[in-house]
Amino acid sequence: MDIRQLTYFVAIAEERQITAAARRLHISQPPLSYELASLERELGVTLVDRGPRGVTLTEAGKLLYQRATEILSLTNSARQEVEGFGKGERGVLSVGMISSSGGQVPGRGLAKLADSYPDVRIELHEANTYQLLELLERGVVEVAVVRTPFPTEGLACRYLDPEPMVALTSEAYPCGKRVGVASLEDLAGVPLVLYRRFEQIVRDAFAERGLELVIGCVNDDARTTCVWSQAGFGVGLVPSTILPVMNAEGLAPKRLEELELTTRIAVVWRESRRLSPLAQRFIDLFGGAELPA
Repeated sequence: MDIRQLTYFVAIAEERQITAAARRLHISQPPLSYELASLERELGVTLVDRGPRGVTLTEAGKLLYQRATEILSLTNSARQEVEGFGKGERGVLSVGMISSSGGQVPGRGLAKLADSYPDVRIELHEANTYQLLELLERGVVEVAVVRTPFPTEGLACRYLDPEPMVALTSEAYPCGKRVGVASLEDLAGVPLVLYRRFEQIVRDAFAERGLELVIGCVNDDARTTCVWSQAGFGVGLVPSTILPVMNAEGLAPKRLEELELTTRIAVVWRESRRLSPLAQRFIDLFGGAELPA
């Protein structure tokens, strides 16, 4: 089993037709069918069920597809990393990015970097913080932009300034009479829409004050929090810097007073891994000194 065979198999799995996969790979159908049969013989399993309208993956095929896409991604990342060494003026940098970083990343610095080095391309892998840390561990991304809290063992971290959480209030849930500011007391007994990352922090804050916590929805994306708040499921809690890139129509954001309900964007990388010049240029955009994990 080699990279070429895995590339062929991924094409077949995604196209669901040998003919379509052959067109995608710019080869004829017979060699592709031969390589698939050869791969099945080598592994001793049936990878696809063949039918009149195409192929469907077997359970073994689904497992191989998952692993093959990871292997090909790592292979591509390794090639890009090597190409990116040197002066860091060309190549591809693989970066992990959370959705809630949109208010801070990309910024003017990254745009200036792109203007200064037109042969540099950023390849984004978008996921939640814990998924990005896994991609970082596996080497799929070289650096990741994540949000606190997260486990920092084995990581080097550079942080942006702390930012408060905001409550996405509405006419149905005004949460106090003050304009632009709310407290946990104002949110007591009100259904909340929470980004899963912050659920435990919110639970702890409510419990410490002896307040009634009502959770209407828990999700994995700050944008989803906004949408469900607009749909009337409750008051969403999101980082303040995500507001400029969200459609908050019908909602009245209020900054939470509680200091413990703050979060920070961080760019992280593996301490044990040598950074490419491209990655170092990206990290330098965040300014300041590297902070201990």
